[in-house]
Parts: sequence; structure tokens; C-alpha cells
Amino acid sequence: MTTPPGYRVVIGLETHVQLKTASKMFCRTSAAYASAPPNTLVCPVCLGMPGVLPVINAAAVDLTILTGLALHSEIPPHAKFDRKNYAYPDLMKWYQISQYDLPLCVGGWLEIDAKGETRRIRITRVHLEEDTAKLTHVVGDDGQPASLIDVNRSGVPLMEIVTEPDITSAEEAMAYGLKLRNILRWLGVSTANMQDGALRIDANVSVWPIGAEVGDTKVEVKNMNSFRALGQALDFEVERQTALLERGERLEQETRGWDERAARTVSQRTKEYAHDYRYFPEPDLPPLEITRERVQRLAEQMPELPDAFRQRLTGELGVASADADELIEDRDLAVYTIDVIERHAGPAAEVVTWVLQDVRRLLNARELESDDMPISAASMAQLLALRAKGELSSTMAGTVLEEMFDSGKSLEEVVAARGRQISDTDALADIAREVMAANPQAVADYHAGKDRAVQFLMGQVMRRTRGQANPGKVTELLRVELDRDRGE
Repeated sequence: MTTPPGYRVVIGLETHVQLKTASKMFCRTSAAYASAPPNTLVCPVCLGMPGVLPVINAAAVDLTILTGLALHSEIPPHAKFDRKNYAYPDLMKWYQISQYDLPLCVGGWLEIDAKGETRRIRITRVHLEEDTAKLTHVVGDDGQPASLIDVNRSGVPLMEIVTEPDITSAEEAMAYGLKLRNILRWLGVSTANMQDGALRIDANVSVWPIGAEVGDTKVEVKNMNSFRALGQALDFEVERQTALLERGERLEQETRGWDERAARTVSQRTKEYAHDYRYFPEPDLPPLEITRERVQRLAEQMPELPDAFRQRLTGELGVASADADELIEDRDLAVYTIDVIERHAGPAAEVVTWVLQDVRRLLNARELESDDMPISAASMAQLLALRAKGELSSTMAGTVLEEMFDSGKSLEEVVAARGRQISDTDALADIAREVMAANPQAVADYHAGKDRAVQFLMGQVMRRTRGQANPGKVTELLRVELDRDRGE
């Protein structure tokens, strides 16, 4: 959606990321709550029982610093945790341990591409906190609404990335979200799956008349569980606020939720200001001292990030931009592809095509993740080498690949059982003549100008050779023999 004439759109995003740690943020309870029965991964700390003491998860701190480094943030030498006080049913202690004035990461930026231009979105901060419990709203047997609470999620490490209000459209917000998700996955700090709640994006949206001073009144939009929903919610909210201003009504600071079914935002509650949370330093946790040595160690662990990978693919290796963008969406598949490319003597683009089309199709059909790849990069490179040398046709190579996926057999075993492509000219010429002799009508059709007869005859040759004949050579030899038979 384009910006309404006469108005400016101001959007800031708050992205909550569940970190990939073994235990929760302030206790040793497992953080792998996704498939656990409700209220089974709990302890006195994450239940918020009186008298318990939290202990900081050092791994979660490291993952947050690593993310900040990837986003060009400054890592201050001092940080601390604070109590953010508010009463809500999913908050076990009625306060959340978060960070306020001394976060782990300050500043930074992320460049996005939208509408054909590159824009830099400034990062305000990256801080660390604990997740809340999960509420599920149901209708009871008596027909009355009820809310069920599952404490398993309470206390899971949650990283929050806050932008400056630099975003001006739903398209830019979606581009930012997608780029950030890719970075998080390449860093390995989170699965960043929106459908699982591991990545949750809240948007602060304001529409202001051009020329008017921009104030601090904003509407927070929540409950968007996909990038598509993010775009739709922002477009709706911009239209809603513009209509309010056109009618001369005042914009209320509030929190609104995205109703997917109704395709609209709905008011949930009045939005709080920072002072409403009554922040104060968490008395049960010591301040954090972040040494330069710790930051340097994490910087040295930084993997290749999506932008650098994309540049390597499109620049050094000649891969199409669209294919590179597809690979970036799946880091494990991208790393596998590079491994195959480095082992294969042929063009990188050929490897990428096979991975994106054939390998990914087989993974999807068998409901496998990329990190469960059943075929090694070395085997894949050898398969493509056999195809390049003409020992396997494209069809045969695809069949061999599928059998390797399903049987677990090696390339050598499958090829030995199936045989290699027949490219011997004399042998194929003999078979072509035998097929012509057995199909005089097809020969007559060709002589009568019906070129499709060649395809019929080629099919007969392929049947006789069980699909092992080289299709290109078969077609060439058939035409030579048919023309000779006609006396040309």
C-alpha cells in the first residue's frame, strides 16, 4: 500500500526472539517446551514462587551479544537486569525480568531492499528478558469463555530487538522482518519460526499529517503470526488511522490485536508508557560486566551472514539472484549447496538448480528438514559428475537420486544395479535400425513429413534400453538412419 496523500507513516518494530538454549533464562528447567504436555516443564523459579532466586543463563547472554554484533550494535561494558512491573494472567510473578536503561546491545542497523532501493533501518537496542506463560482462550462445556494457562513457556530466554521509527510502509516492515529472520537463523541463535512463536513481531504505528509535528502517540499492533499477516495488519492500521484523522478524530494510544479471520485490528487495551511499568534494578541479580575478551571471542565465532553468502553466490559463482535469495531462506540447505559446489567441477548454477528443484522436492515430499539430509555433499557431487560425463542422463540421475534418498544405498550401489547411460554410437545405431524395422508405419509417417514420428521411435529405443540410452544421441542417430532410408 502506498502512503496516503498528505500524510506520513511512521512505524517502529519490536521483535521478540526465543533463543535456542537448553535451559530457561533464570533456572535449569528445560526450554524445549514446544512438544511437552502443559505445565510439565516448571520449577519454583519459573512458577514465580516466593523466596526463589534466579540465576542468569550465560549462553543466552552470549547469543544476544552475538546478535548485536551481527546488527552492528555497540556492546557496552556494563549491563543489568530490571523488573518490569505489570499485572497480567500470563506473568507468573506479576513482574518480568527484563532490561531497561542498560541493555546488552545499543544502537546498530540493518539494511533492507524495498521498492528497488536500499534503506538502512536503525536499531535502538537489543536486550534480554524472560518469556511469559502461554494463555489459550477456549469456550467451556457450559458455553462460557475461559482461559487456560501453560507455564512451560514461562522463563524461556527471549531477546527483544527494537528499531527506531524508520519504517514507512508495510512492504519495508516485511522486508526488515524477513532479513532479520534470515540473520537469526544463520547465526544459529533461534529457529525464528513465526508459526511456532519463536519469532514474534509487534509494530508501533502512527500516521501524521505532513507538516504537523510528530508526537509520541502510537498504536501497538500484536498477534501477527506470519509476514503476510504483518503486512496486512499494517496496511489496515494505516488506513484506519488515516480515516480517523480525515474525520478530525484524535488518535488514541492503545494496543490492538490482528484478527486474521476478520482481516482487521481490534482494540485490546490502553497502551502503557514506559513509566507505567515502574522499572527498577532487579535486586536478585548482579550487574553484568561484559569484557572485551568475551566480545572478541564471540566476534570470532561469527559465521558467514546472508548478505556475504549472497554476494559470494551471485558474484564469484555466477548464481542467479533469485536462486541465491531462495537458498538464503534455508541456511542448512545453503551450506550443503556450497559444499557440493566446492566438490563439483561443473558450474555452480547447475548445482543450485539441482538442489533447489530435485533435492528440495524430495526433502519436502518425505517431510525431512535440511539438516536431516540423507545424501552427503560428496555423493551429490559424484552424481552430478556422472551426469556431466554422459554416464547418466538427467532422468536417470533424478531416479538414482530418489532411490538413494529412500533406500540409503550408496551412489555406486544404485548405479551398479540400474546401469549407466548407453552412449556408444554403434550400439545405439543398431538398436535404432531394429526399432525402425519393427515400426514401418512410423518410418512412413516421418517420410510423409510427420516429425512427431521421431519422438515415437525414440520412445521405443528408450523402452528397449530400459531408459539407459542417451536421448540426444538417439534422436540424432534416428534422423540419420531415417534420412538414409529415404535416400537423402
